Parts: sequence; C-alpha cells; structure tokens
Amino acid sequence: MADLKPRAEQASFVVVIVLVTIAFIWLLLPFYGAVLWAVILAILFNPLQRWLTIKLGGRRGWAAALSVLACICIVLIPGVIVLSSLAAQATSLYDRISSSQTNPAIVVQHVHDALPGFVTELLERFNLGTLDEIQQRLTGFLGRASQIIASRLVTIGQGTAQLVVGLGVMLYVLFFLFKDGRSLAAKIRNASPLSLHHTNHILNKFSSVVKATVKGNVIIALIQGAIGGVTFYFLGIPAALLWGVFMVILSLLPAVGAAIVWGPVAAYLFLSGAYLQGAILVAVGVLVIGLVDNLLRPPLVGAGTRMPDYVVLVSTLGGIALIGVNGFVVGPLIAALFIAVWSLFAEDRNNTTATPTTRVIVNDTLPSQAG
Repeated sequence: MADLKPRAEQASFVVVIVLVTIAFIWLLLPFYGAVLWAVILAILFNPLQRWLTIKLGGRRGWAAALSVLACICIVLIPGVIVLSSLAAQATSLYDRISSSQTNPAIVVQHVHDALPGFVTELLERFNLGTLDEIQQRLTGFLGRASQIIASRLVTIGQGTAQLVVGLGVMLYVLFFLFKDGRSLAAKIRNASPLSLHHTNHILNKFSSVVKATVKGNVIIALIQGAIGGVTFYFLGIPAALLWGVFMVILSLLPAVGAAIVWGPVAAYLFLSGAYLQGAILVAVGVLVIGLVDNLLRPPLVGAGTRMPDYVVLVSTLGGIALIGVNGFVVGPLIAALFIAVWSLFAEDRNNTTATPTTRVIVNDTLPSQAG
C-alpha cells in the first residue's frame, strides 16, 4: 500500500499535465496561424537576430525590435501589396465575366476551328461536338468560377478585422521569440519527457523542415510564379498577377508545378494562331521556369532535409485540405516529424538488439565523451 500512493500521485500529476496542455492548445486555436507564422519567421530570421545581438553589444530587446521591423519590411508589406493587387485583378476579371466583356463564343470559335478532325470526333463522344454545347459548358464553368472568386473576396473583406488582430498577435509573439527564444528552447529541452538525444533530434528536425519548406519551396515557387506572371504580362494575357499567383500555389506541389497553368495557355495561343506568343511562352516555361527548381532547390533545401516527392505531395495536399493555406507548411512538417520519430524508434530498437560486445564498446566510450 505504501508504494501505491506515490504511483497514484504520479499518475494524477501526468493526467493534470495532459489536461492542462490540451486546454492551453484549445485556447490558442483561434490564433494558431499567427503563432505558427511567428515561430516560422523566428526560425528563418534567427541568423539576423544573432548578428544584430552581437552588433548591439548583447541588447537582445533592441535586436528583437529591429528583427521584427525587418520581417515587416521584407515579408508583410510586400505580401499586403500583392494581396491588394490580386484582389483588384480578381474583381476586374469578375466584372468582365459578369458584363460579358469577355465573350466565350469568340474563344470557343477560334479554338474549335483550329482543332484537328480526330479531336472534334473525340469531343463528340463527350457531347461537346457543337459550338453551342461547348459554349454552354464553358459559360457555366466561368459563371461558377466568378461566383467562387466573388465569395472569396467577400470573405476577405469580412475578415479584415480578424486579420489585423492576427497580425498583431503574430508580431507580438515574434518579438518575444526573438528576445527569449534561446532560453525558451532550453526550457523545452529540460521539460521534455524524452531523452536529450530524442528531444534534440526532433527539435532539429522541426527547424530544418521549416527552413526547407519555407526558405526552399516557397522561394522557388515565388520565383517561378513571378517569372510566369511577368511573361504573361508582356504577352498581353489578362490578369497576369492572378495567373502568377496560381503558378506560385501549384509550384508548391511536386509533380504538378506551374506547367498546369502556362501549358493550357500556350496551347490556346497556338490554336488561336498566336504562334510567336505561344512559342515564347513554351520557351520560358521549359527553359526558365522548369530549370529554376533544378538549379535552386539543392542549395536552398539541401539533400539532407528532402523527403520523397510523393510524401511531400500527399502531406501538402492533406494539410491544405484539413487546415487551409497553412497546411503547405504543417503537412510536410507533420510528415517529417513522423519519419523522424519512427527512425528514432528503429534506431533504439537496433541498439537494444545489438551484440553484447558492441554494447560494451559503446558504454566504455561514454565516460571519455562526457569528460
């Protein structure tokens, strides 16, 4: 009976810890996106924070304030400008579709006349053999797309206040992560119920995946989308910024890429007789946009932090489907931590099944390493 009381107290304490942790996470859920991006920016701009701390003679508060200001100038202000321009182009596109300034019949007529015979026969099998049927399907699709764009714009307008509050929370948390991030990481290591080796491995994996996902994938996607949008603009394609943003989003997905946007546009240019514009778009897409990934991914991401493309694709799509735009970071992060934890489990299992001779050698080396 004497041993049961300490065990009961320990079990009760663990239950309290779990319940309080769940309650705290539940409390943070309304601002999980703000906290998530504060952590991401703190990891990405940590070298700048360290450099400023050294230059300012160890004044971590001033260094944190300057680091937050750098995040605002480098990330937030350009992001707000792009989002406002994107909303303006989406509204313009919606107005053009609603006011019939863009006539689908003319587009359908050009494409239908340029199609070879076997393609028109294939379309007839899907009840798309006549211009009226194609125009009806295309008009219905454009109508649904315009409604989706309009609803998204209304949602953005209604959520402006929440967005401002979220940005304020993110910047506030980011300041203290810059200022006290080192001590906070040490407290997490000390409080972790895992061994020091496991805790360091998981935290290092978390940091490396965040850097690889944002610094690597996002920067590459932004470059590819920017090149595609600028090319669309000089070729006279309407809503170039909107298509560029679509290319950025699709470039985040392996095996999909920006080609799913510029490919059909290039095909339409060829079918409508704009051979020079179509050839330029194909050349830029294949020789520039397609090579950006191969040239920039190795130095930005690195081979050590890369996961198989199918894991990245499935985890990214799953994350976006579950939690929205933040899923492109959270999805691969969960997948990487899953792989890291199971690799640690396999490593520990292999160590426990090692030969007695191997275990003696490992134990003999520990005192010398500690000393």
